Amino acid sequence: MKALVLVDKQKCEVKNVQDPTPDKDGILIKVMANGVCRSDLHFWLHGQPANRILGHEFCGVVEEVGREVTHFKKGDRVVVPFIGSDGTCPFCLSGKSNLCDSRSFPGMSYDGGYAEYVAVPKGDRNVIHLPEEIDFLDASALGCRFMTAFHGLVDRAQVMPGEWVAIYGCGGLGLSAINIASAMGANVIGVDIQDTNLALAKQMGAAYTINSRKTNPVEAIMELTKGGADVSVDALGHSETCVNSILSLKKDGRHLQGGLITHDGGNVTIPVTEMVKKEIRFLSTFGMPVHGYSSLLSFVLQGKLSPSKMVNCEVSLSEVNDIFEGMTQNTLTGTFVVTKFE
Repeated sequence: MKALVLVDKQKCEVKNVQDPTPDKDGILIKVMANGVCRSDLHFWLHGQPANRILGHEFCGVVEEVGREVTHFKKGDRVVVPFIGSDGTCPFCLSGKSNLCDSRSFPGMSYDGGYAEYVAVPKGDRNVIHLPEEIDFLDASALGCRFMTAFHGLVDRAQVMPGEWVAIYGCGGLGLSAINIASAMGANVIGVDIQDTNLALAKQMGAAYTINSRKTNPVEAIMELTKGGADVSVDALGHSETCVNSILSLKKDGRHLQGGLITHDGGNVTIPVTEMVKKEIRFLSTFGMPVHGYSSLLSFVLQGKLSPSKMVNCEVSLSEVNDIFEGMTQNTLTGTFVVTKFE
C-alpha cells in the first residue's frame, strides 16, 4: 500500500509498504479520508516517532476483522477516536476512556491514517460506527479537534445558552470550538492574527471577531461583554494566548485549555493571584470518552455542526509536507484532508 512515512526531522516520504494485518481483536480499515492536524506537525518537527506512519484523524470502511471482534463486519462505515483505550483501568471503568492508563494513539502507538489501510487494535472499543448520512469528509474533519472541543465545551466547561465564549486561535481546534459553542447557543468571539481565519470563524458561527495584531484582545473582549467572558478557550497553545484567555474572563469565569503548549517544556506562567481574586477556574480537555461520540454525531446529523465547512482543500499524501511547512509559518487558513493516496 501507499503510505506517508516520517523518516527524519521535517521530512515525510511517500513509500510502498506492506499492508497491515489486524490482531485477533483488531479491525483493518480502508482509509477514505484523514485530516492533517497540528498534532502531526509536532511529530514532524522532531522526527519522532521515527519510521512511523502518522495520522490520527481518519475514517473509512472496514476491510477485515479479527476473530474476536463482535461489533463490526466487512463493509461497515467507521470513524476512529484518536485516543484508544483498553477498558480495564479505573478511568475506563468510570467512563473516562480518554484518560486510560494504557491509552494508545494512531500515528504514535501504531501506524496511522496517512496510508491506504490502518489496523486498529482492540477494535470493538476503539472504532465507532459512522452513520450513512455523515460523509467521509465531515467524519475526518471531526478528527481530534471537534472531539476535543466538544468534550471541553460540553462536559468540562459546561457552556450554557446565552453565555459569552471567547476563543483564542481560529485554526482547526478553534474553529471547531466556535462551531460547537455557537450551536450550544453561546455568544462567540473569535480571536486570531489573520483576517482570513477570522472570516472563516464568522462562517463557523462567531458573532464577533478580533484581530489581535491590530487590537488588544483582552480590552476588546472586556468591552464587548461588559466585564469579561463566561468561558475563554486557548485553542492554540501559546503562552500569550493562554494568559490572554485567562485575563479575558469575568469573575467566576472558566478558562479551557485545549491547545498543547509545545515550548518551554509545556510550562506557562499564569496570573494566579488574579485568578484567585476572581475565582477563575482552569480546566483542560484532551480527546473525548468513547460514550460521548453518540452525542457528537447526533449534533452533526441534526445539522447543528458542520465539520467539513472548515476544510480548505482535499489533498494527496505527497502534499502533506508542504502543509506542515505552511503550519510553521502560520500562513494557512482552515484545515486540509487527505483523500488521495499518492
